[in-house]
Amino acid sequence: MSRSYFPSWRLVQPKNDLDIVAPDERLPWGQNTAMGAQHVVAMFGSTILAPLLMGFDPNVAILMSGIGTLIFFVFVAGRVPSYLGSSFAFIGGVIAVTGYAGAGPNANIGVALGAIIACGLAYTIIGLIVWFISARSGTGVDWINRMMPPVVTGSIVAVIGLNLAPIAAKGAMGGSTFDALMALMTVVCVGGVAVYTRGTIQRLLILIGLLIACVLYGLFTNVLGLGVPIDFTAVREAAWVGPPTFAAPVFQLGAMSVIVPVA
Repeated sequence: MSRSYFPSWRLVQPKNDLDIVAPDERLPWGQNTAMGAQHVVAMFGSTILAPLLMGFDPNVAILMSGIGTLIFFVFVAGRVPSYLGSSFAFIGGVIAVTGYAGAGPNANIGVALGAIIACGLAYTIIGLIVWFISARSGTGVDWINRMMPPVVTGSIVAVIGLNLAPIAAKGAMGGSTFDALMALMTVVCVGGVAVYTRGTIQRLLILIGLLIACVLYGLFTNVLGLGVPIDFTAVREAAWVGPPTFAAPVFQLGAMSVIVPVA
């Protein structure tokens, strides 16, 4: 694999649904563009949703996400196509230490920021330990895979998802019966694409599923008048640039003892 900041990706054409596209490979431009669009939809939504659930300013999250991703690219010499977005692992801890009610700005955001900064320091120390042991052992990160096999790491991801499931259910079912049915319909559309399609279409299950759900929602609302119609007026009137609102961190031992273990 090239170590250049502009690596030359090798063109591949997956033969079946199980074929993996490596970091130094790329799909044909049509599929590549569609996959990129899906990635933007999936990652941008989560980058915005996580700060909203914690009462943070989404503009700050977007700004820091971009800065963090650029720093990451510098360290990996552009060889790892990864995007650093908001972490859902902190949501439970932030809500616990700030008492956030779930609507509007978080009045105790400083306490959460101080604890997250401390958690960042813990991540740095962990990274240095991993780097030192991997360099000394001569076997790379194999020791990590032995200590934390998929059954462990997968369980952690499952716990995070199960912890957030009530928030997703509350958001989907918190409106009218029509809104709840539309939320369920969206899940069914994405699941249907995943189960009943193959090849490129199946790889684009999130993008295509959301597009189908949007078309159906527009049909039910704008045409049949069953709910709030789709209206882009707010989007047209919104500012192109949204200045972030920064807050000063507050370092409290109790808050740090809750959030730092997230690392």
